[in-house]
Amino acid sequence: MKTAGLHLRAALVTLLIFGFFIGAWQLSTSGPSIGGASAGMTAEQIEYAKLMGKDPGAKKSTGFPPPMDVARASWTQLADPFYDKGPNDKGIGIQLAHSLGRVGLGFLLACLVAIPLGFVIGMSPLLHRAFDPFIQVLKPISPLAWMPLALYTLKDSDVSGIFVIFICSVWPMLINTAFGVASVKREWLNVASTLEVTPLRKAFQVILPAAAPTILTGMRISMGIAWLVIVAAEMLVGGTGIGYFVWNEWNNLSLTNVIFAVLVIGVVGMLLDLAFGRLQKAVTYVE
Repeated sequence: MKTAGLHLRAALVTLLIFGFFIGAWQLSTSGPSIGGASAGMTAEQIEYAKLMGKDPGAKKSTGFPPPMDVARASWTQLADPFYDKGPNDKGIGIQLAHSLGRVGLGFLLACLVAIPLGFVIGMSPLLHRAFDPFIQVLKPISPLAWMPLALYTLKDSDVSGIFVIFICSVWPMLINTAFGVASVKREWLNVASTLEVTPLRKAFQVILPAAAPTILTGMRISMGIAWLVIVAAEMLVGGTGIGYFVWNEWNNLSLTNVIFAVLVIGVVGMLLDLAFGRLQKAVTYVE
């Protein structure tokens, strides 16, 4: 009952914050209506403004779209998310599918490298010390710094995007896997040795279940980084993807679609994080 009540109060606070945000957004994008922009203008100036396609009597505006304009643009995009009218005019569903495909492939490649290598590093203090300088040097490099090298070497924008996802996703998984494996309780390993468990069986039945929550934490962090990186990479290389959609709509001066795409990026990122959070909770042993 206490948990249900807490969730209800949290939901109400969330709705209040959301309502306050929308109200502040609406107020900040609308100006005073009294007199409009024509106040202080001569009849000749008003006539000239009308000839130039402007409405001197309209309300003053900041130029930033109000919430209702964004809502209408969102409805238009979501009503037909998979339309394809050419290279530069595709629906948000197609753009998301391309981005998620690149992220999924790069992330999978990072898993195939980081988790086995993290196991080896975590089980060997010697290899941990040997690999640590390389990890510490390569880990902080910006993903955008890898993109020119990837484009020059791989000669393909899609493959370059996948490579950048891979190289930026591998480090959190590698570090967390190595830490989780190295942190397995010594008593459990001693019991496995006493029972003469084979190394392979010990890795899968003792070390992996104990280190799984830490490994999932690394995967969760890596997925967040991958989704962040692909948007920036697609802005640079173009083609298809949610990042390119944002850049293309900005070039078309459609701020409503840009804001809509930003919201979609945030929602998809939240759903990916929630999925990994559920997995992490499922493998976490609670005493």
